[in-house]
Order: sequence, then structure tokens, then C-alpha cells
Amino acid sequence: MNLSKHLTHTIFKTVSETASELGMSAFVVGGFVRDLILDRPSKDIDFVVLGSGLKLAEETAKKLDVKKVAYYKNFGTAAFVFDGLEIELVGARKESYTRDSRKPIVEDGTLEDDQNRRDFTINALAISLGKSSFGEVVDPFDGLGDLKRKLIRTPLDPDITYSDDPLRMLRAIRFSSQLGFKIETESLKAIERNAERLQIISTERITDELNKIILSPVPSRGFKLLFDTKLLHQFFPEMVNLQGIEKINGKAHKDNFYHTLEVLDNISEYTDDLWLRWAAIMHDIAKPRTKRFKDGIGWTFHGHEEVGARMTAGIFKKLKLPLDAKMRYVQKLVRLHLRPIALVKGNVTDSAIRRLLFEAGDDLEDLMLLCNADITSKNEMKVQKYKRNFTLVSKKLKDVEEKDQVRNFQPPISGKDIMKIFNLEPCKQVGILKNDIKEAILEGEIKNDYNQAYEFMLKRAKELGIET
Repeated sequence: MNLSKHLTHTIFKTVSETASELGMSAFVVGGFVRDLILDRPSKDIDFVVLGSGLKLAEETAKKLDVKKVAYYKNFGTAAFVFDGLEIELVGARKESYTRDSRKPIVEDGTLEDDQNRRDFTINALAISLGKSSFGEVVDPFDGLGDLKRKLIRTPLDPDITYSDDPLRMLRAIRFSSQLGFKIETESLKAIERNAERLQIISTERITDELNKIILSPVPSRGFKLLFDTKLLHQFFPEMVNLQGIEKINGKAHKDNFYHTLEVLDNISEYTDDLWLRWAAIMHDIAKPRTKRFKDGIGWTFHGHEEVGARMTAGIFKKLKLPLDAKMRYVQKLVRLHLRPIALVKGNVTDSAIRRLLFEAGDDLEDLMLLCNADITSKNEMKVQKYKRNFTLVSKKLKDVEEKDQVRNFQPPISGKDIMKIFNLEPCKQVGILKNDIKEAILEGEIKNDYNQAYEFMLKRAKELGIET
């Protein structure tokens, strides 16, 4: 196969000519080649050179008038940005590993050595940039065939490949989830055999791969592979604990692991927002902790939304996920995820709607998306009934918001106003009055209006014995 017609960007010609002038052979390698053949966009281009990658990078950058080049002399690698592309040049190398580290011992090597060290056959493809062979694909492991077969396979013995660098196990599942490829049977067995080797990988690297799986088109594909290979057990046992069905007196609860994956897939059809997808993952995370069986009732999970919101902080901390507004957003959606569903089941009052509008604020649409995704059942008629009711609740939310404007509202009388009116210092009574005004608005006793709030405040202050 010759791909020269796709190598029209200046970078390829410049690297080719510069390598020739320096008496070197250069190749495009790895993910860029794979994505080029799959017709997927790619901004990262890796070049392997038989010689000094540092020298080739220096001379290439001069020709392209690139002023800033990062040199990593210990690794024989150089990198720069050109025309929006992330360019990396490295000398061909061979690697060997010690048992307790994924960092290899590196030596200069041939192109064959360099391809041998690649994680998968589809990433071991190279394109020659030599003058007489420009564009020709070098494919020692039938990576082209595996692309056609949609197969993830290691170039060498998978046990060695995965034991040497256990992060490759997560990458295999990530590529499978992103590309919709199958992992070769022997490779899949090797991942399960080596699952505990993941312990030598940093949490940050694990979570980076996990987030890419979460952002794949059908993330359940990746999670099922993580579960089946026991990789998920190594870093996310709380999610593993969702799996399983318990039955007492003929009554069983649903498998909350597979339910969670269904919700995740549902919401992924409508959003690429990583944190909204995380909210789908976390929404039932506390069900194992709150599970109870009651005679005459069956299985209950009371309070799992509140416990789940509290668990979110610990899980985010353990997985080195951000502990900022992103985490609080996920907590908020987990805490509120039953509220719209509860409105579907019963008579919808304006008071309940106003309270949900107030608490959800700007995240209301995301909450509704999560709750809609949470409607799962093998009974299609039941699903359609819930969705019809859900549409009615959505309309009611819109109507009440337009009428009362309580989303993200602040009571028209502030704590400072109350202190000034009643000549009070900061105290418990100020908080009580402020909260009572807010509650009166949410309950529909008064409108979100200064004059009505003022009259209500005076009346309530009198009841509390507060004098003006």
C-alpha cells in the first residue's frame, strides 16, 4: 500500500528532505498512520528516524521557521508545534523492562525494533519518507489486515506486552471502545491474567484512559470489558459492587451495574460532556450501601441519592479527578436525580416545581437529561408511559419558570436588609427571617416581589418577637 497522495502537508516533504540531507531514514509511525487509513482526524504526528531524532528535529524546525523546540535528550526525543499539529521526532529504539516499573530501558535500534515495541499491530504501522519509497507502508505484523478485521492484537506475546507496560491493557480496551474493534481472544485472556499488574501504574494515567473510555461513542462496551477482565476491580471497586442480583421471597432487584451502563449509553447519545456522563456513572453508586429488604415491600434503596452525593467526593479524590466545581456539579446531579422522577409518579404541584427549579438552577436541563436517561425497563410500554409523563413535567417546569422566575433566584430582601430594617447584628434570627422569606416564595405563599416579601417579613418578625 502506498499513501503518498495523503502526505501532501509541508511537514512530510520537509522531514523527508531533511532526513535525506542528513543521511538518515525517516518514517511516520503509530496512531497517525492508523487514523489516516481509518479516515479519522489526527493532530499528532510521530516520526521515527534511523539516527538522531534531536538533530533531525533541529534542522527540520529551522526550515519550517519554528522557533520553539522541546528537546528531551534522555529519551532522544524532540517535539514542536507546527501549523496546529503536534510534531514529535525520535530515534528508533528497542526497549526492555524490569518487573516493578513500566519505564523501559532504552537503546538505539532499528525500525524493526521500534515496531516490535509498539502496543498493537494497528499502531505498529509505518510509512516510509525515503525518496524512492515515499508513502510506502511498512507492516510487519499485518496491522492493515487487523484494521480490516477490526481487531485489537499485540505484535508480540500479549502476556509480555501487558506485563511490561500494564497501561497497554487499558489502552486495548479504550481503542476497542473508541473504534468499535474486538480484542483478540488470547489478548483478552492475557489482560485478565495480568490485571493485578495495573498496580504499578499511576492513578493519573489510569483515570486518563478511563475518561477516554467514558467519552467513547458507546462507553458500556469499554466498561463491560473492564469488568470482565477484572481491570475495573483494581481501581473502581465501588462500581463493581453494583453488579449482581439478590432475590428474597421471590423478589429480586435489578442488576444496578448493567442498569448504570444502560443509563450511561442513553445519555451519551445526547451529550459529549464528560462530567454529565460521570453523573450517569455515579447516580446509583450508593445502592449497595443503602440496600434493604422489607417484608411486604421488597427491596429499598432509601437515601441512595444523598449517600451517593457524599461518596462522589471520596471517589473523585481516589481517582485524582478534579475536586472543584466539576465534582460539585456531579454531586448536585446525583443528589437531585430522583426529584423529577418523583414528580412523574405523583401529582405535580407548583411548590414542588419551584423548589426543583431553585435547587437545580442552571443545571436543570442536564438534570432532566440524566433523569430521562434513567428511565430504563425491559417493558417498552412502561418506558413510553414514563417518558410521556416526563414530557408533561418538562412543560410544567417551563411554565412555572416563566411565571415565577425562581431559577437561581435570590430572595428580594437580603440578610443585610433585614439587619438594617430591624437594627440587628448578625444572628440566628436574621437567618430564620431570610430562610422563611425564601420558603414562602418557593411554597407560593407570596410572589418573588419586594413589597410582598417585605409585608411577609414584618408579619413573621412580629411572630418571632422581633421589633422594628
